[in-house]
Amino acid sequence: MPSLDDLKKRIKSVKSTQKITKAMKMVAAAKLKRAQESAEKGRPFSEKMNNIILNLSNSISDKDNASKFLVGTGKDNTHLCVVITADRGLCGGFNTNICRKARSYFDKILKENKTLKVFTVGSKGYDQLKRIYGKYIVEKVNFKGFKKITYKEAEHVGKIIIKLFNESQFDVCKIFYNKFKNVITQIPQEQQLIPIESEKKEKAPDSFYEFEPEENEILNDLLPRNISTQIFKAFLENAASEQGSRMTAMDNATRNAGDLVDRLTINYNRSRQAAITKELIEIISGAESL
Repeated sequence: MPSLDDLKKRIKSVKSTQKITKAMKMVAAAKLKRAQESAEKGRPFSEKMNNIILNLSNSISDKDNASKFLVGTGKDNTHLCVVITADRGLCGGFNTNICRKARSYFDKILKENKTLKVFTVGSKGYDQLKRIYGKYIVEKVNFKGFKKITYKEAEHVGKIIIKLFNESQFDVCKIFYNKFKNVITQIPQEQQLIPIESEKKEKAPDSFYEFEPEENEILNDLLPRNISTQIFKAFLENAASEQGSRMTAMDNATRNAGDLVDRLTINYNRSRQAAITKELIEIISGAESL
């Protein structure tokens, strides 16, 4: 049974933690609105770029001489998986859900006896994956010192992917991130960057466009830019998802801390009352013995 002094210290400690979690919830709520707006504004641009690429790809008659970013290497042996997570924790299952989605794909690739290569963006993803999949990690990047991730950082990640592809380090590239739906729900995503998925080509709009210069020339410039654009979209979605998940987690932590304080206070009052009763009994017993 803890002493009254121990219970008092514990109550004080939990109340201090509750103040911190409440403050973090308010900060996350303030950041969430801006992050959500950025994510929603970024979606139409990335989707439009994809549509343009699909229209261009449908116009190409000579697929054999098309850009490798569009058609791939013709093989499906080596897969590069880019796992995009946060650099900070205390955001519920945000990072874990992305890593779980990625691990499921890793196991599938390894079961098919294909070569797996992992590129982690964000320290939390690296921390979760290094124990089991450490030998497959070929690149790692984090942005711990950055207050805000911009297109420049997405371009940096995109250039690393393009460099690896030009060096024939992989055949297929996929990214893993969380898509923001609402404060409660963030949906883990798996998106293929290289080559463009054939399923999406079938869904391309039937609109006819005339291009100047030629399609191949446009694609050679547009496809590398699209990789950075899709990564930046993933960053924006992750930023909103992270703040939404953190807000929910800190709200739960604040309420749990309140419940714990209530239980500790009841125990403290009971222990205090028992101590007072014991002292009274001792005083009365002493007086009667006289």
